[in-house]
Formats: sequence, C-alpha cells, structure tokens
Amino acid sequence: MSGKRYMISGGGTGGHIYPAIAIAEELQSRHPDAKFLFVGAKDKMEMTKVPEAGFKIEGLWISGIQRKLSLANLMFPFKLISSILKSKRLLKSFKPNVVIGTGGFASGPLLKAASSLNIPTLIQEQNAYAGITNKWLAKEANTICVAYEGMDKFFPKDKIVLTGNPIRKDLLEVSSKKEEAIKYFDLDHEKKTLLIIGGSLGSQRINELIVDHISLFEDENLQVLWQCGKLYYDRYKHLSTANLKVLEFISKMDLAYAASDVIISRAGAGAVSELSLVGKPVIFIPSPNVAEDHQTKNAKSLEDKQAAIMLKESDLDNKFVATFRGLIRDTDLQKELSKHIVQLAKPLATKSIVDEVEHIESQLK
Repeated sequence: MSGKRYMISGGGTGGHIYPAIAIAEELQSRHPDAKFLFVGAKDKMEMTKVPEAGFKIEGLWISGIQRKLSLANLMFPFKLISSILKSKRLLKSFKPNVVIGTGGFASGPLLKAASSLNIPTLIQEQNAYAGITNKWLAKEANTICVAYEGMDKFFPKDKIVLTGNPIRKDLLEVSSKKEEAIKYFDLDHEKKTLLIIGGSLGSQRINELIVDHISLFEDENLQVLWQCGKLYYDRYKHLSTANLKVLEFISKMDLAYAASDVIISRAGAGAVSELSLVGKPVIFIPSPNVAEDHQTKNAKSLEDKQAAIMLKESDLDNKFVATFRGLIRDTDLQKELSKHIVQLAKPLATKSIVDEVEHIESQLK
C-alpha cells in the first residue's frame, strides 16, 4: 500500500478526543493523501465526534475499570482480550506507519496490539498526572509527548518530549470571529457575554451553581451561553431565554470563545490549554472527582501566575458571588488575567507533536 497511513485512538471525553482530531488534522494538512483510521470505545462520544470531523472510526467493546466492585469489572478482562484481538485485525488490515494514542481506555488495546506487532507508537499525555492507560503503554511506546514538566515520575525520561497539548486549528485565532459569533448565537452587541463550560459531558455542581445565580447574571446585565452537557440538558432546557442560552453541547467552540467576555470552566488539561490560547478572563472551578485532584493542580498553577481565578467547589457557596461580581465589574482585573493567561499558551503544540510522529517515521527508513 502506498502513501502514509495513521491509526489514532483516544476517547471517552472531549479531553482525549479533540487532541486526537487536532493531531489528525495537522498530519492531513502536511500529507493530503494520507489515510486515517480512528479507534474508539463503541458507546462513547468519539463515535459521533470523530465522523463529524471527517474521519472514519471503528469501535471496540471496551470500558474503564470502576472504582467499586461491579459486574462491569468482572467483564473487563473479556472486553480487553476482545478489543486487543479486534485491534490486531484492524492493524493488519490497515497497515499504519505509526499508531497515536491520546489517552482514555479506548487507546489501550490498540497501542498494546500495535507494540506486539512491532508497529511504532506515540502517546500524548494531556495532564500533569498521567492517566492509567498511558502509564500502562509507556514502556513500549517510541515517544511520549507531554504538556507538563516533571513527567519522568510516570514515564521513561528518554522517551519524553515536552510539547504542550494539541489545539484544534479553529481555536488558533478567535479574536476576528466576534461578529460571526454574535450572529451565530443570536446575541446582543450591547451586552457582555458569559460563557459557562462544565466539560463535554457537563458538570452537576456547576449547573446547580448557574441555576442558583440566574438573577445575579440578570443584575449584572449579562447574556449567558451555558453548555450544561448531554446528561443535564433535559433538566435545564426550559430555563432558556434570549439572555440565557441553554445548550446541550457547543460544537463551534471557536465562536463561543470569540463571543465571550468572561468564562467559567472546569480545569481539565484540554480546557486550560484552549483557554490559555483564547486569552479571556477565566474563573476555573476544578472537578474534585478526578485522579490525584489534577484539575485543582492545573488551575492552581494558573492562579499562582495571576493568569486566572480558581474557586474550589467547597468554596462556591461562600465566595462565588463576591468573586464573580469582583471580576465582572473590574475591567483592569479582566485585562490583567487576559494578559497573563495568554503568555502561557503553546500555540505550536500540535505542530511539535506531528514533528515527533514524522521523526519516528524517518527512523523507520
């Protein structure tokens, strides 16, 4: 088979899917004739988001291990074996040059199978605390691209390359899209816009916070774009008005960022990377329900550099109103946060990762 061929896997949440798509798009821009095949978990959001981005995807019968004893955990060994066997069939049929994994349990079987067939692999780890799948795969990977210093406590030092996190191309320049964004979301030019994003699946705690403070946003004369998430949309859609747009999912995030003046967000690695690039003032509300509390570490590192405000969930009842009012009424503080957060951006991360993919290929010749 002639031409370059790449298999890419990563999923479960947008934090794994969108980096995978960003890497594929950069490879495609360099090699327009290249062929791509994504591999995901059968019932997860990558099965719709990847085809929407224009790429083919195959699903595996795989899921993560639950923290508590459950029937799903008893099934895990069977799912893993089944997924590794299917991955081997796909690899032998597609014959990729390199296999790329961006984390999430779906990438485990594919990269494990690739290594067993001596097909080179590259891992991309978004977080400061490495995920279980990537730790499992690290020993056999050719290269491990990371976004944070000090990752040699998880991975072999000689395989690590500090690149930053991949960013979708449409987010590299949002400032010129304000007019288009206001039209797209049917917003009022005269009002400031608050964007609320609780992760791709939504956040119950952030959603409850918004419901409790709708009158606060009205008092401050704000219009709100609120991505409440797939799991919560039916519960909150009745609250939608001209000034409070309740959205299940925002597919055009570039326009959402362009429209916004202030942002409330979770502090996943993907969100932090995107928001650094976008350069708007942000209040991060880290999720406490993640491995090693890594979202708090992400948000704290920005707060320490005066690049964002962090509010822990446990502080929301006491501090949210004063903190939010303080930010929305202080244009100097908004400018200060914007100036500092944009200094942390790594706009060339996707290019750097694809450089590493090409370096692996050059060693095969």
